[in-house]
Amino acid sequence: MVVFNVSKVETTPFDGQKPGTSGLRKKVKVFVQPHYLQNFVQSTFNALSGEKVRGATLVVSGDGRYYSKDAIQIIIMMAAANGVRRIWVGQNGLLSTPAVSAVIRERTGVDGSRASGAFILTASHNPGGPHEDFGIKYNMENGGPAPEAITDKIYENTKTIKEYLIADLPDVDISTIGLTSFNGPEGQFDVEVFDSASDYIKLMKSIFDFESIRKLLTSPKFTFCFDALHGVAGAYAKRIFVEELGAQESSLLNCTPKEDFGGGHPDPNLTYAKELVARMGLGKSDTQEEPPEFGAAADGDADRNMILGKRFFVTPSDSVAIIAANAVDAIPYFSAGLKGVARSMPTSAALDVVAKHLNLKFFEVPTGWKFFGNLMDAGLCSICGEESFGTGSDHIREKDGIWAVLAWLSILAHKNKENLGGEKLVTVEKIVRQHWATYGRHYYIRYDYENVDAGAAKELMAYLVKLQSSLPEVNEIVHGACPDVSKVVHGDEFEYKDSVDGSISKHQGIRYLFEDGSRLVFRLSGTGSEGATIRLYIEQYEKDPSKTGRDSQEALAPLVEVAIKLSKMQEFTGRSAPTVIT
Repeated sequence: MVVFNVSKVETTPFDGQKPGTSGLRKKVKVFVQPHYLQNFVQSTFNALSGEKVRGATLVVSGDGRYYSKDAIQIIIMMAAANGVRRIWVGQNGLLSTPAVSAVIRERTGVDGSRASGAFILTASHNPGGPHEDFGIKYNMENGGPAPEAITDKIYENTKTIKEYLIADLPDVDISTIGLTSFNGPEGQFDVEVFDSASDYIKLMKSIFDFESIRKLLTSPKFTFCFDALHGVAGAYAKRIFVEELGAQESSLLNCTPKEDFGGGHPDPNLTYAKELVARMGLGKSDTQEEPPEFGAAADGDADRNMILGKRFFVTPSDSVAIIAANAVDAIPYFSAGLKGVARSMPTSAALDVVAKHLNLKFFEVPTGWKFFGNLMDAGLCSICGEESFGTGSDHIREKDGIWAVLAWLSILAHKNKENLGGEKLVTVEKIVRQHWATYGRHYYIRYDYENVDAGAAKELMAYLVKLQSSLPEVNEIVHGACPDVSKVVHGDEFEYKDSVDGSISKHQGIRYLFEDGSRLVFRLSGTGSEGATIRLYIEQYEKDPSKTGRDSQEALAPLVEVAIKLSKMQEFTGRSAPTVIT
């Protein structure tokens, strides 16, 4: 057994950003600076209570992006020096963000140990590679992101840190499943490399009826396509969709995890998932082959998802509403009923209508999965979602891309259980259109203006807040831009009081609410590593079944024009068009 010593290394504070529930995200060139990652890791250990560090079991893994393997070795050495008892690492350092949450909540070691937290190495849906993004975040014993009280402490520590602890350990082979033991000043320290997929698959099989889904996927009438965008979802795709559920291996796209995501942008939307979009018949040019009945994609760390039917896109807002409307009948895990549902404020109100119809508890929360986690820990929420392609349930405390795909396959299997031998399948498009016929349609679109000058973005937001003090002035701009648009009756900055812990979250997005139920929401996103991202959300509700079949861009064009003029978007940012439209 290798014996190790512990050193104290002098360091200087760094001017890092405040980590949120998405953690700390910067370019790789920032993370590889001397002491940068080490400062953050030690600041995290110092922010946690002693019993969550000394003698603890921690998970360290991520989406496999560039610099992950180096970072894992550094964190192992620092964990040993800080008195951690054991580290669990997914084989090759790969664990999806939802799988990390599942491992914390579900996995028991051979010696009876349970994990009390995790360092997750991911920048989510941001690009990877030597010149791209890296990220790190800490999740707690419930499997969810660290709460603000902890991230605040981490941030304060990074500004005052003077030293960190590190052990002189050799690199651990993380490519081979097995146990490596060391002996240090406080006794034995173990690093266990384990299969990345087994615990997660076991959990999925306890939630869904795999046999029912298998009948659908092996039916000659049903065709399927899944795109991992060269992210960590590829470590699960073959095991779940092919080996467990019988899909053809040819139905998997880009399912080899790569450090640079194959040079692509691992964000599952209509802009970046180009190959899947083309295969599903939604590309700019017509495909020669008949598109599959069902397509889906996940992002770099597999917590986000995109759902597509043949030549048909399902908005994330509709997706969570449709899953909630069908969950009790189609998914065994929910057969006893739903405790409640929740959505983030910018997400469309499609879920609200389902909740009212089914008499369910409903919550509108700020963007950030920790708010859903609080509701779930209190037994108040079963299914939740964000418009940013995140959907999940109380099986873990993170959004879960593969879970969402399995939920949709379960609904399709349920709708077609008597129909696999018939002439026509109930399709994704038919399920969505039937949902609109029952609940109405929330026309919805999001414009992302990425890498905007941070100062200009703040000025734009400040202008919008100031403008809200005079609704007559607002309505004069609205009328001048498009006379047919309904008038604005309310404007505010969304503020949330957590019904579980009483915490108050301010400045969560600027809202303009119209008389006919339409909404414009403006929000600064913290998911980028450089500059600022302004997100503009445009929504209009239509109850008339004869008017729910229009193209979203066409239906929302007047509101889009109003939003651009109201915000002076081009004047403040210099942008004549968004970077991404979803």
